[in-house]
Amino acid sequence: MSISLLIVDDDKLTRDTLADAFADDYEVATANDGNEALAILAAQPRDIVLSDITMPGLDGLGLLERLNAQEERPAVIFITGLASVDSAVRAMKLGAHDYVTKPVNLERLALLMQKALEARALRNENTRLKFSLRESRSAIRIVGRSAAMEKVVATATRVAGTDASVLIEGESGTGKELVASLIHAESARSDGPLIKVNCAAFAEGVLESELFGHERGAFTGASATRKGRFEMADHGTLFLDEIGDLPQSAQVKLLRFLQERTFERVGGGVTFKVDVRVIAATHRNLAEMIKTGDFREDLYYRLRVVLITVPPLRERNGDIDDLIDHLLEHYRMIHGRPVDSMTMELRELLRAHNWPGNIRELMNCIESLVVMAGGPQIGVEDLPEHLLEMCEKSRAGSAAGDRLMDDLERRTIVEVLKRTSGNKAEAARILGIGLRTLYRKIDKWGL
Repeated sequence: MSISLLIVDDDKLTRDTLADAFADDYEVATANDGNEALAILAAQPRDIVLSDITMPGLDGLGLLERLNAQEERPAVIFITGLASVDSAVRAMKLGAHDYVTKPVNLERLALLMQKALEARALRNENTRLKFSLRESRSAIRIVGRSAAMEKVVATATRVAGTDASVLIEGESGTGKELVASLIHAESARSDGPLIKVNCAAFAEGVLESELFGHERGAFTGASATRKGRFEMADHGTLFLDEIGDLPQSAQVKLLRFLQERTFERVGGGVTFKVDVRVIAATHRNLAEMIKTGDFREDLYYRLRVVLITVPPLRERNGDIDDLIDHLLEHYRMIHGRPVDSMTMELRELLRAHNWPGNIRELMNCIESLVVMAGGPQIGVEDLPEHLLEMCEKSRAGSAAGDRLMDDLERRTIVEVLKRTSGNKAEAARILGIGLRTLYRKIDKWGL
């Protein structure tokens, strides 16, 4: 892959001279000021920028400040006259790699460019390693040994080896994004980007620009060409969260992409083709939305080549202890608190809660407990009042439900014994339980 270079200078002779000097080794583009440079970089990121400092419009320092706001900015080397050396030194403090003075020594400049590339590669690798370390310590990973979650993980792992589109359904806070991350991490695309978009977070016009990008002048405020998330996700995965909030106009464009793997930027006529796997997620009932005309049926079936349903926490109650232990350790490390255990009374209270906010609610609860804990062991007394009230209501409701089930079971056994004239063996057969089990229940209720 060729290394890309952008030369920024308001003097045409300087631009042309430098472009000719490095044309054999770099893919070269030129700009006559900082604003034009930003437009070029928005359309196509560059590895190195050689820039003058003093220019009309947006000068070199202004350009550097804009570039510093980017996650992976190019290496910047300034070319300046002797009178601007102080500005060049100031630029280095702002993050420029180095500077050269005019007239330019091309051999020295070539050496500086090579060192700048090496420094940039090292910086990007450090960023990647820090991100990986942060991810490995993250609380947001799939935890649980329940049959329901084992099925989710097994399906996600199996489909990861393909490029099939996946639709992930489930209530808010159940961990749908984690499932998408697992599929990406286990796929052949794991070295590529995982780009995430919350479709509910953008207005209709803005969302289309976010997804597909826009051309300069496509609408008011579009001062430069901008890549969309599909282009950013090339050779990787695009995760579309809350797909049920995708407006009709964007649904049409997404359907076309899934069919043809092509799209156009907003305000543009050039067709782009990228290699992107799409994973979508929703907490809404898309089948019902199809009936009301709010979601396209053809798009639905394109998205749900494989369907994964993530169960709510109340349906995987057996995972709560594992989740509690994992989150306690995570937040203990994050906040530097000496918490190492939780009383059984508090565990039982948390198990009884129905967790309407699912994993997200449990995470917030455990983090609050760790932060506010007065000692190494967390107890019921550490629960904030509003959480204690909710958990107590859940426990009371659970106990009432157990009593109701016991009463229903007792009445059923009495009725069957009456029908069989007290024949316990026949009653056990009708009830579908063992004879010894029936005797235990008879003793339990004094029948």
